[in-house]
Amino acid sequence: MRKHPYDKLLERKRKWTPVQGTKGTFRDGSEETIKRALAIRHMELPVGEFVTEALEKSVPDNARKLLESNVKDEIKHDIALQYIVNAIGADETAEKEGKLLRDAWIEHPDHTITKALVAERAIFFVLLPMFRFNGDAALRTVSADISRDEQIHVGTNSLVCAELGLSPSPSLDKLRKATINWVLQPLGINTTCKYLDKKFWQDASDRLMYEGRAPELISTKTARMPAFFEHANTNLPQYA
Repeated sequence: MRKHPYDKLLERKRKWTPVQGTKGTFRDGSEETIKRALAIRHMELPVGEFVTEALEKSVPDNARKLLESNVKDEIKHDIALQYIVNAIGADETAEKEGKLLRDAWIEHPDHTITKALVAERAIFFVLLPMFRFNGDAALRTVSADISRDEQIHVGTNSLVCAELGLSPSPSLDKLRKATINWVLQPLGINTTCKYLDKKFWQDASDRLMYEGRAPELISTKTARMPAFFEHANTNLPQYA
C-alpha cells in the first residue's frame, strides 16, 4: 500500500533540542540586518497558531497528526532563535517593529494556512539562508536545523492549500513584500558580496512566492557549516 504524502513528510522529521550558545563572528556589514531578521522570530508562534486555528476548521483528516507536530516545531524554533538573541543582544527598535509586523500578519483576513505557507516559503526560506551565509557558528547550526523542519512545513501547507483550494490574496503578497523589505532595509544594492545585496534577497523572496523555488539559493545546500571542533559544547544542539 502506497504511503500518503502526509505520512512521508511525518517520517522525514528528526528530533533536536535547542541549546544556549555563545556569540561568534558575523560577516562584516550583516549584523544590523540579522538583528532585524531575528526580530521576525516573533512570527514563529503566530504561524503555529495559524495552523492550530486551521485544525479547528476544515483540514484534511489525514493531515492532522502532521500539522499538530508542525505546531510543536514552531515552539522549538522560537526557543532556538531566542537563544541566539540572548547571545548576541537585541536591537530594541527592531524588536518593536518586528512585533508590529507580527500583528499585521495576525490581523490579515486570508486563511490561516495560507498565511503560514506564505510566511514560511517566501520569508523564512529567505532569512534562514541569510543566517547561514552571514551568521556565526551557532546561528548557522540553528538555521540548518530549522530549515529541515520548515521544508516539511512548506510541503505540508502546500498540500493542504491545494486540497482546500486556497491561494494568497494580493494584499497578503503586499504584506510579504513589506515584511522582507523591512528586514533588508540596512543592506545596499549591487554590493561586492551578493549575500549583503538587498536585491539578491528580494529576488529570492519573489521567486519563492511566485514560482515556489529560488535557484539563486541552491548554494545553501553547500553553504559552509561549522565543524564540530569550531564549537564550544554549549553551541551544539542535541539530536535524538
